[in-house]
Amino acid sequence: MTTTTVVRIAVCLAGMSAGWWAFGRPRRLSRSTGNTTGTLTVVVPARNEELSIGHLLDDLMDRDPEVEVIVVDDHSTDATTAIVAEHSDVTLLSAPDLPEGWTGKCWACHHGAVVASGATLVFMDADVRLAPGALRDIVAQREATGGLLSVQPWHDVDRPYERLSALFNVVALMGAAAGSARPCAAFGPMMATDAAAYRAAGGHRAVRDQVAEDLALFNRYRERGFHTGVVSCDQRISYRMYPAGPRQLLDGWTKNFAIGAGAIPRLRLAAVIAWIAALGTAFAALVDGLLGNEPASVGVALYAALVIQVAAMFRRCGRFGLLDALLLPLHLVLFVALFTRSVWRTRFRRSVMWRGRNVHVEPMPEVHEPGRG
Repeated sequence: MTTTTVVRIAVCLAGMSAGWWAFGRPRRLSRSTGNTTGTLTVVVPARNEELSIGHLLDDLMDRDPEVEVIVVDDHSTDATTAIVAEHSDVTLLSAPDLPEGWTGKCWACHHGAVVASGATLVFMDADVRLAPGALRDIVAQREATGGLLSVQPWHDVDRPYERLSALFNVVALMGAAAGSARPCAAFGPMMATDAAAYRAAGGHRAVRDQVAEDLALFNRYRERGFHTGVVSCDQRISYRMYPAGPRQLLDGWTKNFAIGAGAIPRLRLAAVIAWIAALGTAFAALVDGLLGNEPASVGVALYAALVIQVAAMFRRCGRFGLLDALLLPLHLVLFVALFTRSVWRTRFRRSVMWRGRNVHVEPMPEVHEPGRG
């Protein structure tokens, strides 16, 4: 056995262990056993969401008719407002012109929260889908813990290109420490909070210049001593992240990923990097084994072990499986390419494109592991 083979085995074993540690055991959303208390307002910021928003509003109106639903249109140029207007029980607001220093989503969420009457606020992206009772389960779990509870929805996919988000979903869960008892980030697609804590934390006004407003809000809550929790969901709460096409997927992950990587604790970031390195090393060992440069049995064994690990993680994130894991090289190439693009756009150019807007990116301070100062 050559030195190269020994090193590759060590890198893969260390990376697999780091990956399991970083991924942890993401907690599922509990099913509530009793009635929730108080009033509830759902705020949906919407910009060019004609492909998604009708489904969400149908879910909300059919299954939780007592909920106040506020949709804040962020200057959509498609049929978003017309679709919302078809739902008579929904309050439709038009966001004023975007002022300097605000991102569009923060501006829309802020205006929805200002007029909300509920004691509990749920900020929800327009592409989220809800099964019966899921919203009440979220509210009940948040009432049990207080503060802020965020949800990483189960990722539903329809078209082949959407499967390319699988690895990004896994890394997002790792970076947020969603599988730990002490998460270090929140997920923006669905965040539930009591209104009093939201106002005490400064709300979206306090993070108005942040593209990754979910991470910034998490920091605000924790700095003020409020509980912060994360759950990862099954099909009861799902979403299609980028239904509009591959360009939307590229822009979406470009917008979020380098910002998130720069904000997570360094030890956790190192574990994620070690895991990614193990994935690449296993593939290199497989190629060298097939070419006869290294023992084929070692390359096949390492690659198979990593594929099995990746498949298990993929299944935890959404409608992904073994076939997606077998396409690991494709996922890795896209991940590295998009991460590089994200670093360039967010760290050097300080701007990203999202839904037809050129959005300025402000730096975000590093998030330390809870309890470490």
